[in-house]
Amino acid sequence: MPFEYLEPLDHALVEFVGELPSQSLGRKVVMHTEEVFPETENAAIAIIGVPDNRGMNDKKGHVHLNYIRKELYSLFPGNWDKAIIDFGNIPSGETPQDTYYAVKSILEVLIKDKVVPIVIGGSQDLAYGMYRAYDKLEQMVNLVAIDSRFDFGKEDEPMSARSYLTKIIVDEPNNLFNYSNIGFQTYYNSQEEIDLIEKLYFDAYRLGEISKDPSIAEPVFRDADVVCVDMTAVKSADSGNIVKFIPNGFDGKEICTLARYAGISDKVSSFGIFNQEDTRQEAALIAQVVWYFIEGMHYRSNEYPFGSKEQYLKYIVPMEGEELVFYKSDKTDRWWIDVPFVSGVDNKLKRNTLLPCSYNDYISACNNEFPERLWKAQRKNII
Repeated sequence: MPFEYLEPLDHALVEFVGELPSQSLGRKVVMHTEEVFPETENAAIAIIGVPDNRGMNDKKGHVHLNYIRKELYSLFPGNWDKAIIDFGNIPSGETPQDTYYAVKSILEVLIKDKVVPIVIGGSQDLAYGMYRAYDKLEQMVNLVAIDSRFDFGKEDEPMSARSYLTKIIVDEPNNLFNYSNIGFQTYYNSQEEIDLIEKLYFDAYRLGEISKDPSIAEPVFRDADVVCVDMTAVKSADSGNIVKFIPNGFDGKEICTLARYAGISDKVSSFGIFNQEDTRQEAALIAQVVWYFIEGMHYRSNEYPFGSKEQYLKYIVPMEGEELVFYKSDKTDRWWIDVPFVSGVDNKLKRNTLLPCSYNDYISACNNEFPERLWKAQRKNII
């Protein structure tokens, strides 16, 4: 079983949690200790530490993660009823590839069992292991990264936290249907990379767009399977990361809002946080990001693709040469748009025909403007 890769939590951490107030989150989590291995049968969420930091080439090789767990478990839960387990850590393998394999193997079992893993890293190349966990599930994967960079690299260079996306796009089996970046900063990305995002019909939203209106990211998360947070997308003034000074980025409130959107998404089945500096200051914010993701999970509404679209209000918008069909949920006021497939084409996106969108997309269509997200989805189906 892949769970053999896991190491129990540090004894001092377990003692720390044992002394917390009985209402605290830590006292409600079943932990992997030397005496106890948590069962997944009734669990909904599994926290897994992956301290391997070798993908950030200038780093020492691993982080400890105890600061984050102490901060997280000292918080108080909301009105939560989902069982949470802490599986402990996946130790660094002999090579980074060994670590990716362990992450893939463990997440594969959890996702299949409908347990949502929260991976706390480590460097962001570990997202490659998360993505590969879907190989045997026979589905296309939508990956969303909250990141100031696109993390492209040259095909022949070793994989790192700055180049993992290229490996995801190029390596077989190719399960990636869509990649979306939330919060990129133009000066960190070459024009060639920005052009490549457009050429591949991927979605990218600048930091300024999201900071002005974080709600435009909600439909993007609603269509995601894997969500990864790069902590260097948060400005140092809010993250406490003074090891590498980051003048611009999301503030603490914004990154927690985005984490909650990811949690609310009925479709997100794995969540990861990477590229942190293993400091007490940054640990406090990471703990709150995890808290908000779990909070969001408790407000999932099990809407499309899990519900029936017959339950929604249907809006038909006539446009030049075609009709666009929108659906609005009575339950949550969220919007979807029907993706009209091209007949005679072997469409890649077979599992659902509705694309999450916003009210503004509907208004744009009413003003005879074709929604950009729909256009990109159609292009990806055809090519």
